[in-house]
Amino acid sequence: MITSKVNIGEVKATNLRIDASYHLSEGQEIKRVISSSPYGLLSIQDVCSNIFIGNRARRVYVTREDKGIRFLSSSDILLADLESVKLASVKYTPNIDQMRLQKGWTLISRSGTIGNCAFSNRNHAEKLSSEHVLRCVPNGKIKEGLVYAYLASKFGHSLLTQGTFGAVIQHIEPEYVASLPIPSFPDDFQILVDTKMQESALLREKAAAELKSAISCFEDGIGHCQYSYKYKTKAVKSSSVSSRFTRFDSQYQIGKIELDKDLSYKSCVKIGDVSKSIYVGNRGKRYYVKEGIPFLSSSDMMLFNPIKYSTPISVNTPNLEGLLVHTDDILISRSGTIGNTVIVSDTLNGKAVSEHALRLVIDPDKMDPKYVFCYLNTAHGKRVLESLAYGSVIITLGEEFVANIDLPLLSKEAKDTISAKIKQYSSLLDEATRLENEAVSLVEAEIEKWNN
Repeated sequence: MITSKVNIGEVKATNLRIDASYHLSEGQEIKRVISSSPYGLLSIQDVCSNIFIGNRARRVYVTREDKGIRFLSSSDILLADLESVKLASVKYTPNIDQMRLQKGWTLISRSGTIGNCAFSNRNHAEKLSSEHVLRCVPNGKIKEGLVYAYLASKFGHSLLTQGTFGAVIQHIEPEYVASLPIPSFPDDFQILVDTKMQESALLREKAAAELKSAISCFEDGIGHCQYSYKYKTKAVKSSSVSSRFTRFDSQYQIGKIELDKDLSYKSCVKIGDVSKSIYVGNRGKRYYVKEGIPFLSSSDMMLFNPIKYSTPISVNTPNLEGLLVHTDDILISRSGTIGNTVIVSDTLNGKAVSEHALRLVIDPDKMDPKYVFCYLNTAHGKRVLESLAYGSVIITLGEEFVANIDLPLLSKEAKDTISAKIKQYSSLLDEATRLENEAVSLVEAEIEKWNN
């Protein structure tokens, strides 16, 4: 049991909160650490012109790009690829300008899983976000990159998460975030951290542009996907059913027929014919530890800084090798949300990933894995993966179905261009992650110096 004395001033400063879990929490200890700043203290309110949440409104989602705008949930703000999220109707979304994001803001998840931060770049600024995302708009008193790095650090995260309240859905409010202390770091330190964060944000923008360009190049080569599941009916011969894994679900049978039409004039090869292996990671008990090999879920692998949100597992975990992934492996989410695809770069190399991500290991002597990854991220590739899913409660994607996917073969020039763009995409993301981690580490190291 932990006990301590709390003076009445501290109770008054927290709107008369008297629960011991709060006053004896890690967050309160962090506040005492922050208070030892040799540079003096400001509040987040002092360094922001506004701290707010977007307006609450009924959302109508659409499928056409020209009718909608990307809408980010509190978990979507952490994604590496922001173009895969839903489109909210421009016509039917009220007060849409209050939902728009801007470059340079610190975005904080405020409901459910709280305290996760993202530094908004130009790609965020083209989109909307929900009321479950809290926005901190810097006013220049402290560099915007430093504000983010501080709140994203272990110290900032502790402060954010210790302000939670609510019996069922944990959440934080703008007033609480505004009250948090932030050291008045010296100018040279601010510039150092901010420079790294600005460069990191720029590299993420460039990475997104490379991925988009590669996908456009591929789609130009095969034609844009015309197939939609909406209101499709079709008679299918029994011989066709038996020739396609004897599956009777219409999503697969109709989807396969319609999607094949898009590639009917293209030379193709089965993905299984250019693969070394297609498999699911080992299932079994995992031993979680404080320090070990980062373990990622199929959701974690999609994030812009995936290792940050991973949980370490022991090197003694049974059949660990079956969980590890390696450079140029293609990971495909195979249960729950189907078809999210990642290519393993240096950041994820040698890390452990959940069995809910299917591993596609391409033989580089037969096909460049980056080319295959790009196809699976085209509109056509995504439709194919969706059509292959099966199950009534937990939707699943099987290895044998992925092996049977037709991979379109473009010209050598197009293949080389696409592969080069995906290589650059991966490299830029890795460098962006490195710079952001350095910026956050600088803040943590500076604060730790005060208490040694």
